[in-house]
Amino acid sequence: MKGIDFNLDKGFTFSKHVPEDKDHFDRVFEVFKELLTHTSGDLDEAFDWLNTLDQEYDIFNDEYTFEDFVEDLKKRGYIREEIDPEDGNNGEGGEGRNVLTPKLEAALREHALDQIFGKLKKSGMGNHRTAKVGVGDERDGEMRSYSYGDDLALVNITESLKNAQINHGISDLRLTENDLIVEETKHKAQMSTVLMIDISHSMILYGEDRITPAKKVAMALVELIKRKYPKDTIDIIVFGNEAWPIKIKDLPYLRVGPYHTNTVAGLELAMDILRRKRNTNKQIFMITDGKPSCIQLPNGEFYKNSFGLDEEIVKKCLNKAAQCRKLKIPITTFMIAQDPYLRQFVEMFTAQNRGKAFLTGLSGLGEMIFEDYEKNRIKRI
Repeated sequence: MKGIDFNLDKGFTFSKHVPEDKDHFDRVFEVFKELLTHTSGDLDEAFDWLNTLDQEYDIFNDEYTFEDFVEDLKKRGYIREEIDPEDGNNGEGGEGRNVLTPKLEAALREHALDQIFGKLKKSGMGNHRTAKVGVGDERDGEMRSYSYGDDLALVNITESLKNAQINHGISDLRLTENDLIVEETKHKAQMSTVLMIDISHSMILYGEDRITPAKKVAMALVELIKRKYPKDTIDIIVFGNEAWPIKIKDLPYLRVGPYHTNTVAGLELAMDILRRKRNTNKQIFMITDGKPSCIQLPNGEFYKNSFGLDEEIVKKCLNKAAQCRKLKIPITTFMIAQDPYLRQFVEMFTAQNRGKAFLTGLSGLGEMIFEDYEKNRIKRI
């Protein structure tokens, strides 16, 4: 069996697999979670892909078969059989189909978190940047080596003595500055974040899958906030011709539609959500791959223009960016395309909001969002 790299430009790329100390289920499950993310939670399609890969790369064998894997998914609570009421009388006698359970949906978010943020390393003083002087007011349970200027009240005596014993031995036990371990702290400032995801048709045009990495980043960011910043809030909205909120559990199933890009509708909904938040710290992340191409007119009809930058549509977007600025809501735009003619719009939009913009490809998107979230979640004073 070989490792799988989902190269978004060239499709599947296979490299030599280095065996790990995992049982049969865990090895296959890692591949299966990746397939599920690409198929937007379509179990049947993911199973078809798995069988196709097995024919060429011998994922299964006599000792552990495809049927064994499906049975394990059921036993471990990752999938369950659901009766379609349309196939039977009040659900009785209907044909069953397998669906994802909340446990598998959570596993997909964790998989995305490990892929995108798992390899990030912390600096010695932590990742938070704030204008506040002094230590934080909440210990987060993480340790690091003592640095000059640290508050001695944060020194963990037990860990420091253990360090001294390792460094000098019991016979010559002494405690030096290099042995000291302190506990990390952070300010308890709360952040309300709205993550906007572009699901217009251009997110899968030109043979490039842009929606899957955007979806992975969303799942990873949600999981990161739930684990590390439980007091923060994150809302997710998608925007095409219109904009609407989605639940966290819906992220694995997110698909691109036959839509244009109504950035104005997305910003209006994001502002409406943030107005109702009581936190003083608010921000918008917007992941998009191109220009705004649609707005809704007062009569309810849509005005669309996919050719170039439409003056009327751009004007509406810039007005919304300025409105966010007045509400003290910074917008960080992640444009996962690098078309030169779009840079002008992104620069104008960012200037109006006084926010940030990253013009990036598909790789590195997660790390940039992570870093920006860490920097923005503390209010600057």
